[in-house]
Amino acid sequence: MDPLDVMMNKEKVIPYYQPIISADKQLIIGYEVLAKLQSDEGVRSLGWFFNDRSIPDEYRLELEDHIQKMAINNLIISNDFVNLFFHYDATLLLKDNGETLLKRLDEVEKEYPNIKSQVVIQLDEQVISKQVDDFKHLLTYIQSTGIRIAINNVGFNHTNLDNLALLKPNIVKVDVDFLDEDSLPHLYREVHHSISMLSRKIGATLLFEGISSFNQLNYAWRNGGRYYQGDYLSKAHSSFIPLDDCKEKIQKEFQHFITFERKKVESQIQLSNVISQKLKQLIKMTSFDQLDEHLLHIATSCHDFAFRVYICDQEGFQQTANAEKNSTGKWELLPEGRYKNWSWRPYFLENIVRMNVEKKGLLSDLYTDIERDERIRTYSYPLSDFLYLFIDIPYDYLFEQEGLL
Repeated sequence: MDPLDVMMNKEKVIPYYQPIISADKQLIIGYEVLAKLQSDEGVRSLGWFFNDRSIPDEYRLELEDHIQKMAINNLIISNDFVNLFFHYDATLLLKDNGETLLKRLDEVEKEYPNIKSQVVIQLDEQVISKQVDDFKHLLTYIQSTGIRIAINNVGFNHTNLDNLALLKPNIVKVDVDFLDEDSLPHLYREVHHSISMLSRKIGATLLFEGISSFNQLNYAWRNGGRYYQGDYLSKAHSSFIPLDDCKEKIQKEFQHFITFERKKVESQIQLSNVISQKLKQLIKMTSFDQLDEHLLHIATSCHDFAFRVYICDQEGFQQTANAEKNSTGKWELLPEGRYKNWSWRPYFLENIVRMNVEKKGLLSDLYTDIERDERIRTYSYPLSDFLYLFIDIPYDYLFEQEGLL
C-alpha cells in the first residue's frame, strides 16, 4: 500500500493491544500498542510504515500521534492501571529532543495527572547504539518526567552491553521469536544470561517478547524474564482484556517448569553426594611427593564419570599434572598442566572459600570446555585446607543422566 493511501485513510488506522504479563502476579501489566489498518481485505499491520525511513517524518509523527491519542483515551476510559508500550522512532525522538512526545503527554496530563507513569517508549537498540552519547542525556531527561524507556531487540545482533549499562533503560526487551522452537542453542543462553545479570545490576526489568511456544516461555522463565509477551500467551486484541486472562495458563506452565527444575536440582545434589562418598573412601593424602600417584588412582576410580582430574592449591596454582582419559579409555598423566594458575576463572576463589567453610564438594553449572569444545560440569572437592581436587565430567555422561543438562 502507498504511504499516501494510509494517510488519506487515517480514520481507519486503529490501535491493537498485545498483552504483557508479569511473572510475579501472572497478571497483565501492560500492552504493546500496534498500529493496524482496517481494509476490505481485513485488518493489516502498519509496522512497515513506521520502519520505512523514506516516508516523510511528518507522516510518521502524525500517525504515531493518532495512535497514541486513541490508545491513551482507551486507557483512561478503561480505568485500568496498566502500562502502554509505544514504538517510537529513535531518530525522530532525537531530532526534536522528544518535544513532540512530551508536548502531547503534557496536554493529556492536565486532565489526567501521572499519565506519564503509565507510558513506556520502546526504542530500537541498533539505532541508539550509533549515537549512544547523544541518547544518554535525552533518555535521562525523558525518564525524569516519569516516562519509562524500553530498549528493543537486545541480544539479537551483538548488543554492546556497555551501551546498555550507560543508557540504563527501565525495561530491556529480548526477542526470542528468532530462536527455533525445538532448538535453543546454549550460545544464546549465555548471551541472555549476561543480559539478565546486567539488567539486574542496573535495575532494569527483563521482558521476553515473541514467545510462540512452550519451550520459548520456559526459556524466558529460566533466563530471568519478569515480563512475557507473545502469541503463545495472548494475541493482540482491538481492546483491553481482563487482567487475569492469562493467569491460569501461566500458573499451569510454571508448575511444569518448577517440577522439572526441582528434579534437575535433585539430580545434581545426588551426583554430588555419589562423588563425595566415593572420594571420602579413596582419598588418603600422604605427602606432596605422591600427589600425581594419588591423582592417577583417584582418576581411575572415577573412570565412569570423569575425563580429566587435577589438584590445585588455595591460590589457584595447579600442583599436579592433568590425569586425562585418552582415546583408548586409559588414564595418563600430562605434565603441561602443572603450575598453571586458574584463579582468573569465574567463581574459582569463591568456590575455594565455600569449600573451606562448608567442608564439602561443589558441582559447577554447565559451561563449555575450551579444549574439548563441549558442555561439561566440574566437581571440586577439598582435600585439605590448602589442596583441592577438580574432576571434569564430560557431556556424554551428563546427557545419559536425567536432569544434569
